[in-house]
Amino acid sequence: MRERKKRETRAALADAALRLALEKGPDQVTVEEIAEAADVSVRTFFNYFPHKEYAILGRNPEQVDRALERVRAAPPTESPLTTMWVIVQDVLRDFEEDGEMTRRGELIMSTPTLLYQLLHASIEDEQVLTAALTERMGEPPGSLRPALIVNAAGTACRMVMELHKTVPDRPVSELLTEAFQLLAQGIDTAFGPDDQKGQA
Repeated sequence: MRERKKRETRAALADAALRLALEKGPDQVTVEEIAEAADVSVRTFFNYFPHKEYAILGRNPEQVDRALERVRAAPPTESPLTTMWVIVQDVLRDFEEDGEMTRRGELIMSTPTLLYQLLHASIEDEQVLTAALTERMGEPPGSLRPALIVNAAGTACRMVMELHKTVPDRPVSELLTEAFQLLAQGIDTAFGPDDQKGQA
């Protein structure tokens, strides 16, 4: 019951923050206005978000916790990239249930301060996920492969958000599927040892 109440409060704050940001512009919204719109105190706001930008982003630390659990519980035969794909699908479902994915994405991509905060938060999440994936893969700390897998997945998500602005008729889920298929194929399948010699 308590956990459900916390989820509802977080969702109410994120919804209020997005609505006000769309109405007034992100830079014109205050924490006090968001708290009032969600019918909670400013103190309660800061129990859920460190600043207004994270509320507008709809950032939910539970997503990272679930992602870490998924990395650790992944079947031994599952490829690391597939694990990242499952995690991305989980996050996508959250945003689809939110019902404001497109408007939130458009607002983020058109607002430098929000885009910066998204990139900053993404880097933090990717560092945590990289450490977990490195351990799962049995690689030593600082290994390149798990870091590349996690960062490639994150980059794919950000590029899909940007591309969706120019091709809004294509669902985000479809674009993400294509992006991960390209990653799985190696993106540039024609690039091989002969190409490397030519670059030398």
